[in-house]
Amino acid sequence: MRSSRSNDPARGQGGSMTAELVILAPLVVLFALMAVGLGRIEQARQELSDAAHAGAEAASLVPTAAQASQAATDATSPAVAGQPHVCAHPGVSTDISSFQRGGAVRVTVVCHVELSDLLVPGLPGSITLSSTQGEPVDPYRATP
Repeated sequence: MRSSRSNDPARGQGGSMTAELVILAPLVVLFALMAVGLGRIEQARQELSDAAHAGAEAASLVPTAAQASQAATDATSPAVAGQPHVCAHPGVSTDISSFQRGGAVRVTVVCHVELSDLLVPGLPGSITLSSTQGEPVDPYRATP
């Protein structure tokens, strides 16, 4: 005589797929938004490093210390401009205290990375990152 119970494994599990989707979907979205936030931070770090290096290199090649700050700002602006989520409100400072033959110039670039639009618990609304790069002053630059 056959048992009245069915051996069908799918029977009685009609709502489990829906429950898994309801539980896992927000977690997948949260992990995706976290990845976007961490990607922004890493992209900003790389861009800051590149911008600071370009600014320090440009500042080390000009003839006078007075021109070094402007050269650094001009060289860093294209690297961090036009990306409001990655680098909002960039700032550039140039240390020209040892701008002389055998000296060095240091450029610091600071920016704010916006994370508030991601709405991820645990991530701050924005963070401030900075990068400092130094270059030796070119001893063969044209001096006035």
